[in-house]
Amino acid sequence: MPSPVPDPTTAPHDAAAASAARLAELSGASRHDVAVVLGSGWKPAADRMGQVVVERPLADLGGFPDAAVEGHGSTFRSIAAGDRRLLVFMGRVHLYEGHHPNVVAHAVRTAVASGCAVVVLTNAAGGLRPGMAIGQPVLISDHVNLTGRNPLIGPADERLGPRFPDMTDAYSARLRELARSVEPDLEEGVYAGLLGPTYETPAEVRMVGTLGAHLVGMSTVTETIAAVHAGAEVLAISLVTNLAAGIGGEKLDHADVLAVAAASAERMGALVATLVGHL
Repeated sequence: MPSPVPDPTTAPHDAAAASAARLAELSGASRHDVAVVLGSGWKPAADRMGQVVVERPLADLGGFPDAAVEGHGSTFRSIAAGDRRLLVFMGRVHLYEGHHPNVVAHAVRTAVASGCAVVVLTNAAGGLRPGMAIGQPVLISDHVNLTGRNPLIGPADERLGPRFPDMTDAYSARLRELARSVEPDLEEGVYAGLLGPTYETPAEVRMVGTLGAHLVGMSTVTETIAAVHAGAEVLAISLVTNLAAGIGGEKLDHADVLAVAAASAERMGALVATLVGHL
């Protein structure tokens, strides 16, 4: 029996280091190069990313609760893509499930501890900007954190990163430029992260639009903060699975979100795989 992994809530650095050590043992790889976190309905995208070397339950790494939201898996894959090794999380947990921000951030912290210098985050999002189409991928250029939570709250641990990290270039301009070199038609937008689990009201959608957001969702910002804090470059891609409340004229339903994501997942997987090949 391996030793228990420390609780990410109270010992995030030690928990990430212990999970990274287990990852190396289970995958047979001393390090991974790029991490990918798959959002709602994105699981089929992983099939396009390369040769699966191993797939195991996240629980085997320690510190990971099971994903409880439909469209998210509770496994990780170690994938060989050329001379790179990818660490793909087949789903994520969310703040709205009642998890501490450090638990939500545990995946990206484990990835960085395992050697990943690039973290690719994906999500399903509501589109606010006129002209956005359902099924459209959008690069996140910045975010507005409206969750009221932050994975850096609490005692400072310089092993994780600086007390006051600069978030000016949280979503790497270099990686976004690379993404557009692969798919020139990719648009960019600002992502507003809300706590959920309710979909936003039309008034809240108008509010976030006034704040400068073009996309709205319930994930990603916690992971981005933790990854940037740890020194990784972040590329984030939203798949517009619905128009935000009050814009599309129809009630929002998670089943519809998953259906759009499933229809676009292989194309999105090919896009991410191509991007990874250019990193």
